[in-house]
Amino acid sequence: MSTAVLPPGAPVTASLPVVELPSSLGRALAAGHPWIYRDHVPRDFQAPSGTWVRVRSGSFSAYALWDADSALALRVFSRSREPDERWVVARVGDALSLRDALGVTRQGSAYRWIAGEGDGLPGIVVDRYGPFAVLSTDGPALLPLVPWVVAGLRRAARLDGIVRRVRGGAEGERVEVLFGRAPPEDLVVEEHGLRFFSNVHVGQKTGLFLDQRENRRTVETLASGRRVLNLFGYTGGFSVYAVRGGATHVTTVDVAAGAIAAARKNCELNGFDPSHHAFLAEDAFEYLEAARQGGERFDLVISDPPSFARSRAHRERAQRAYGKLHAAALEVTAEGGLYAASSCTTQISVDAFRETLVEGARRARATLQTVHDAGHAPDHPILAAHPEGRYLKFIVSRVLGG
Repeated sequence: MSTAVLPPGAPVTASLPVVELPSSLGRALAAGHPWIYRDHVPRDFQAPSGTWVRVRSGSFSAYALWDADSALALRVFSRSREPDERWVVARVGDALSLRDALGVTRQGSAYRWIAGEGDGLPGIVVDRYGPFAVLSTDGPALLPLVPWVVAGLRRAARLDGIVRRVRGGAEGERVEVLFGRAPPEDLVVEEHGLRFFSNVHVGQKTGLFLDQRENRRTVETLASGRRVLNLFGYTGGFSVYAVRGGATHVTTVDVAAGAIAAARKNCELNGFDPSHHAFLAEDAFEYLEAARQGGERFDLVISDPPSFARSRAHRERAQRAYGKLHAAALEVTAEGGLYAASSCTTQISVDAFRETLVEGARRARATLQTVHDAGHAPDHPILAAHPEGRYLKFIVSRVLGG
């Protein structure tokens, strides 16, 4: 049964519930790990979702937000004080200052402003698309913080609108306006001098895969004179960068016809002739099999599939799926060519993803030479004590043959 959530803007309580945790957690929490799972919380503890609680583990003490319905029961926010609006506003401003210092805000008009745990606001993500901010939360327990985040966004920057992506329910996915107005469906943003349509109303994530921004730029540097295949191409981000990088031909494959149409439009938006390239609304695995049988070979193959596992229970299945995908992709990669493999599956670690590449190469009777190994763009910071925060893997390998 779902537990009630405190209403947005609920007042800070004078006396907080205290949760005594196993002392074995103290070291990780003191190092900065922000998560406490339900099986570490006393069984008799009860509180409404969205309640601030004081957690203790040995000598460690902090303030955390309680989630009565998730396996992730507590998210640690602060060691020094109970978070309030002033505290959250300061975190929002600090996150933008970091992007300024890293040069992210000068590289384009779209970037991740708040990266949840990495910015000290666990479970809260904010992406900026020009004069608009798109907020999402990891479950209803975070809703009490939304008005405070909105206040921080408005104080830190001049925005035309702030919206929240709402998923689930009878209405499906929709956009809720929190301030100002909603972004237009044909909103255009800039990234490293390229332009992209970003429909935050229906797009995956919050409109674009901002975490791949620097990896797209890497593909641009590798594309000159190459025939490129972009699998799971979505709206063509990697494809447009490859075209600008001098690729002789780019084939973009995605099962969603709408995504392929958007990829073609993004190509045109940047002054490139889409008729010189191929945009195919097909299943990636079926395409790879047909390409193999047809003897097609590409000099650069990019594989960026959606997550293959939503929980730890599906980890082994995901690893097998990656191995199968790598093998199929390598069979259409020319000897001496490059295979850029990516994974956004949180449950697959960096080392585990490397193992899937080894398995794929074995099945394809190929040898891989890693030439580039990266993760998120800099606007997706990761806490050193929170390795789970690095969900994105991007590994480029040269195919040496058998």
